[in-house]
Amino acid sequence: MTKTNTRRLVESGILIAISMVLVLISNIIPLKLPFGGSITFMTMLPIILISYKYGVEWGIFGGFVFSILQMLTGFGTVSAFFMPGDSQMVLWKAILVCLLDYVLAFTVLGFGGLFRNKFKNPTIALSLGTVFALSLRFLMHFISGMLFFGAWAEWFFTQEAIAGFGTWVLHNISGPALSIFYSFVYNATYMIPEIIITVIGAIVISKVSSISKKMDCKPSLDEPSISK
Repeated sequence: MTKTNTRRLVESGILIAISMVLVLISNIIPLKLPFGGSITFMTMLPIILISYKYGVEWGIFGGFVFSILQMLTGFGTVSAFFMPGDSQMVLWKAILVCLLDYVLAFTVLGFGGLFRNKFKNPTIALSLGTVFALSLRFLMHFISGMLFFGAWAEWFFTQEAIAGFGTWVLHNISGPALSIFYSFVYNATYMIPEIIITVIGAIVISKVSSISKKMDCKPSLDEPSISK
């Protein structure tokens, strides 16, 4: 392994570690929503910075590692899908849920550097990449909710906190459309604030000269890739 790749691995490892520290802080001081889901303290921003600094390939690698760590630290949530006596169908459902809600949902954060060098203003490039990457994460959760958690839709829209809106929804939407709408609304309640907070963090970091200079080191085409 070259010195360049060693440096990338070390710095990527540090950023992933920072993400996990932010996850722990977010767990200690949780901002949970009434119906589930929680807003974290910019836990995904360090992964996006890996992608912005070293490219999408490295960002996806970092996002994948982060996804495994997220799944391990959230083992209580994951293991709830694997109850004794479950049928093979439920087992496959659990595997797909883990794939969508953990592996893919966090690996796609690696697309956060997609707009680097597409705009002269690095703040715009990093902010757009952040919105795009977190929107991909939202899409993964949306698909998972639509396919596997639609049974919660009627319960969700009968809650007192959204009584008026929920009554309108249940009178006008039914069947598969209700599951789709439920998944969109449920996941939007925490992902939209998450996107806003993370974009604010990205803007602040891009304005800090000491940090932005370290981020401004796009590897040349002659440097070896992650696979070498």
